[in-house]
Amino acid sequence: MRYEDLADIPCSITRPLVVLGDRWTFLLVKQAFAGTTRFEDFLTTLGIPRGRLADRLDRLVAEEILRREPYREGNSRTHAAYRLTDKGLALYPVLLALRDWGDRYMAPGGPPVYYRHRDCGGAAHVQLSCDKCDAELTAHDVIPEAGPGLSGDGRAADRSTT
Repeated sequence: MRYEDLADIPCSITRPLVVLGDRWTFLLVKQAFAGTTRFEDFLTTLGIPRGRLADRLDRLVAEEILRREPYREGNSRTHAAYRLTDKGLALYPVLLALRDWGDRYMAPGGPPVYYRHRDCGGAAHVQLSCDKCDAELTAHDVIPEAGPGLSGDGRAADRSTT
């Protein structure tokens, strides 16, 4: 099975990994959250090869995680700025969860950066909770059950006719 074929598996973890799972793509999303918008700035900040950057930005635009916005500086030609879409902004809790894990297991000297609530200064973190009773959950508290996107044979249901 090719890596791209994993997108056909009815799994809401596997499918996003096909889009975001290579070593550069999620770093581009992280930089977009940090305010980077211009091609040259992504290039300089990450040190990513130019062709690979163009490919990953095109993919993020095609997946509607980023959008291109034309801009011009002075009399120069028109360039593209890359901005997070609503779909891209929805990745922020994922970014913070990955950061929490990295701070806990891969930062022996402590967190390199703190993320604080702008209003009160408290630490920002991701919390898993129940949408019914608001209980804080761990992996031991959660059980999977089939959802509407899973057909009887375990494949993704075809929603094109509904």
